Amino acid sequence: MPAFSRPRFTAWSFYKWNLGLPLLCAALVFLMFDMTRIDIAFSDLFFDPVSQTFPLDHSHLFEKITHKWARIIPNWTGELALIGLLLSFVWPLFKGARFGRGKALLEKLRVAPVLRFTARHRRDLLFVVVAFALCTGAIHYLKGHTSVYCPVETTQYAGKIEHKEWYENFELLKTAGDGRCWPGGHASGGFTMLALYFVARRYRWRHAKALLYGSLLLGFVYGTTRVLQGWHYMSHTFWAGVVVWLTCLLTALLFYGRARLEQPVLAHSEPGAGQSAAPIDNGASVAD
Repeated sequence: MPAFSRPRFTAWSFYKWNLGLPLLCAALVFLMFDMTRIDIAFSDLFFDPVSQTFPLDHSHLFEKITHKWARIIPNWTGELALIGLLLSFVWPLFKGARFGRGKALLEKLRVAPVLRFTARHRRDLLFVVVAFALCTGAIHYLKGHTSVYCPVETTQYAGKIEHKEWYENFELLKTAGDGRCWPGGHASGGFTMLALYFVARRYRWRHAKALLYGSLLLGFVYGTTRVLQGWHYMSHTFWAGVVVWLTCLLTALLFYGRARLEQPVLAHSEPGAGQSAAPIDNGASVAD
């Protein structure tokens, strides 16, 4: 392949998978779910018409596992990233000979390696914090501006509100109503772990795809369990994945730029495979 055409090829490949794929998924979900009754047909499988309830919605263990415990992984990840970001400003304060005793004390307490690590990865920690915040904000915006009610709240399943699709209620600049079910909030919590995938791509980590698949699986599991309880339709999970993926992608492009994200992962045998593929800055600037 001619050298001058290589950048165009890599750009196409990067955007094909990271932008084209989620947009294709959005089109398929819209056509297959939003324009049909597949969502309702799937939820009907878990609804008991005799008791007029979703049996799993009344399971204490199921509720604890799928509703309360499900928040632990994304919540702790975001909190650790925020704590790490704050700590990243500590180590640079000990520069200079006059802080020798303080640095020695930190070394003795075995705190120094943690502080050095957070200082080196300040930009990555900031990226994770910002990506999590933007994903949460995007999901909350769509919830408030589409006013979709959950299945158990609709007349389809013994509720009081008529079922409507998200595009029937969409309002760009004002709250559409009290419904807060589209896209799936629990699913989005799992999908926000996609931010770690883009950090891994920056450093060309060979396990980046494992992070990608793990994040997608986590979001799918979180969303599906709520579908079984009658608190979401299946399409709500897919839409949450699309919104979060695109939000993480745009945030990663802002922080790292395409040139770093599109580089092939390092093979285990390559020199520097266990190290950063690019110089690590101190995170003072947001974009390269």
